[in-house]
Amino acid sequence: MKATRIIALLLSMATVFQACKDDTAEVVPLPTISVSGTLSGLPGATVQLKASINAPGGVKSVVVLKNGAAFDTKTGTGEKTLEYAKDYVIDNVAAGSVVNFTVQVTDQSNQVSALTTIPVTVSAVPAPTVVTVEGVLEGNITWTSDKIYKLKGFVRVGQEAVFGTVTKTGTLTIQPGTIVIGDRATKGTLVIQRGSKIIAEGTVAKPIIMTSERAVGEREPGDWGGLVICGRAVNNLPDAQVNRELEGSYGAFHGGTDNADNSGSLKYVRVEYAGIPINPNQEVNSFTFGSVGSGTTLEYLQASFGLDDSFEWFGGNVNAKYLVAYKGLDDDFDMDNGFSGNIQFGIGIRGATQADISGSNGFEVDNDAAGSNNTPFTSATLANMSIIGPKGSLATTISTQFQNGMQLRRNNKLKVYNAVVTGYPYGVYIDSQRGDAKGNALRGELLLNNVVLAGLEGWGTGGFGTSAVSEKEQGGTLADILIGDQKPSAWFAAQTGNKILATSATIGLSPSLFLTGRPTFTLSAGSSLVGVNLPTTLPAFFTKTTYVGAFNDVDWTAGWTEFNPQGITYVK
Repeated sequence: MKATRIIALLLSMATVFQACKDDTAEVVPLPTISVSGTLSGLPGATVQLKASINAPGGVKSVVVLKNGAAFDTKTGTGEKTLEYAKDYVIDNVAAGSVVNFTVQVTDQSNQVSALTTIPVTVSAVPAPTVVTVEGVLEGNITWTSDKIYKLKGFVRVGQEAVFGTVTKTGTLTIQPGTIVIGDRATKGTLVIQRGSKIIAEGTVAKPIIMTSERAVGEREPGDWGGLVICGRAVNNLPDAQVNRELEGSYGAFHGGTDNADNSGSLKYVRVEYAGIPINPNQEVNSFTFGSVGSGTTLEYLQASFGLDDSFEWFGGNVNAKYLVAYKGLDDDFDMDNGFSGNIQFGIGIRGATQADISGSNGFEVDNDAAGSNNTPFTSATLANMSIIGPKGSLATTISTQFQNGMQLRRNNKLKVYNAVVTGYPYGVYIDSQRGDAKGNALRGELLLNNVVLAGLEGWGTGGFGTSAVSEKEQGGTLADILIGDQKPSAWFAAQTGNKILATSATIGLSPSLFLTGRPTFTLSAGSSLVGVNLPTTLPAFFTKTTYVGAFNDVDWTAGWTEFNPQGITYVK
């Protein structure tokens, strides 16, 4: 009996010992995480988040949060140890900000580690170095986006001190995102001389910006000169040396016989607060093109708050697409001296009080100053243009210096297709005071097709302050172009697809086009400007479209343009 009890006691003790042994085997340590070092960098830089994981119970999952929100998840396969790594592109947030990443591991027994934090500190962007540039540049020059380039006086790429004698040439390459400022005291101006090139190709996200050196809130039109490109294509000026220099006589010689001349490439470039008067009615514009050839590329360009014209072509045959003229003082698109290029997708927008004493227009087109028969004629072909004048409502008071959506004068032979004009005292003004622009129109050499003149209800004749179409002559009758006093032109109405609307209500333009800040460019649903095909006979350069004006349902200004440059800090 006693032996039996002893055996039972021993068996009981063995059972308890085995149970304790089993309980001890089931206790598995929690996963742990270790990180080392500190992370920091500039916005846009890439850093790597790293964590060393120890999980005796085998890794089931790794979860990473960024400032409390989900960032990354990794599924484990029972690893006892694991090195976690993940790239992070630092957000564009204020310098000194800390982005906290928290890491937590769950093992195969659903045991959870403590939270471990990996902080990333956002570094301050260092102020870029301002490099002053002056004189003549030659050879291959590159301006990089980590610096700001300040133009002092007339900065020339290449040198041609006397017409026909090029002594130096150069190629200036400007990286995307680079900022160029003009010295206000010396009216800094960038001039690309004949035989030289500029390669300024920005991107949607990183446009190249040429602007005023002044601080936010202080900038004015005319703070600096602008961008001037001189080429070797044909113009209609006499051969006399003095006449081969751009107006103002500042050594910008242009012209030749090479219509395929290549002066480089401009893409995604903004020019702001430029334009300087040199002599009365002789200015440097925001963009000035002197006899630039067709080998040159001009795309996605914005001129804002210029003191003179936003874009002006003196001869040449360069083509251009996607142009924005924003609240310049004089004309949006000015063409002279035999310019014969192609332009598609352009918009001009005006400020109500910003107009020049000489009279401000959307288009101003001359064969030359005298309206002569010099050849080649100014005969550019334009398509899909939107000319938005200053008068958006009857309550808006505008400068008395505003004139015409299209001022076509001095013997020009312009051709315009699928364009819309609104908000000007006159829509189209065909002027034969010098040269025979009227005769060119009647002969079909000056051509307007699918042009819509959309007025403002209750404002003057035909919805325009004065008239939709006019031909002002000193003496004589206005027959064929203007019938009676301030009435629409029979000639205009007889051309293919042209329309005069007393109100802009049906064309689908956004009212924001007449306000400050970024406008809405796309047309509203049901716009009467949609469904009008661009003629198939136009050169291959032209993109086939089915609407009038520069936009339908795609905003090609998105990402690279700026409509409030006064509020942007460019120089820190």
